[in-house]
Amino acid sequence: MKILAVDTSGPFASAALMEDGAITHEIAACHGLTHSQTSLPMIGETLEAAGLTPADIDLFATVTGPGSFTGVRIGVCEAKGMAHACGKRIVGVDALEALAVNAFGFPGLVCPILDARRSQVYCAAFRFAKGGLPERALPDDALPLGDFLARLPRDEACLFLGDGLKVHFPAVREALGERAVAAPAAHAYLRASAACVIASLRADEAVEPLALEPLYLRAPQAERERGTRLKNAGGE
Repeated sequence: MKILAVDTSGPFASAALMEDGAITHEIAACHGLTHSQTSLPMIGETLEAAGLTPADIDLFATVTGPGSFTGVRIGVCEAKGMAHACGKRIVGVDALEALAVNAFGFPGLVCPILDARRSQVYCAAFRFAKGGLPERALPDDALPLGDFLARLPRDEACLFLGDGLKVHFPAVREALGERAVAAPAAHAYLRASAACVIASLRADEAVEPLALEPLYLRAPQAERERGTRLKNAGGE
């Protein structure tokens, strides 16, 4: 089976190809351009390197969030468009679960955190059983960092990874002490190859492209601001 996965949910954009259970090609970039400029060429380069076209892909996958509202929409729309045009099905992949895959085999709690701005993080927690995908210990949420840390067990090592590390790890370490471990830089960011792995193990959950929706843990800022304006207007 050939699986093409796309991720534009965070600061890095990436595309990866899996054939018969092995990652054969992957391109990732973070060079200041918007994902709308880089992601389609990146997908094209990935397919070209493998000598394939979108029609050769058996299953599409895309990271559906949480993450940047605009970034998530770009990746989801592009993957849905390709899958629909090719008459293929698609798997939506949770960004936090895909990040946790980078920590495969860690003996404690795996805690992906993404910077959600507004003094919050997108967060979840996972554990690895013997083999397979990470098992969820805490659900996806958008929380102040301190609220998330307060939910973690007090007697377990915690590995943190994700783009929230750069801003928040000093506070994490201050709160948890030596129990808090930062993932190596090479494993700290989400890659489309992780989405391929999850999609390959959940191929039976694939849906028709038009049925796939982004995963937003809170309303986009524009909607929140509009709601505030309407509320204020109603109180006048």
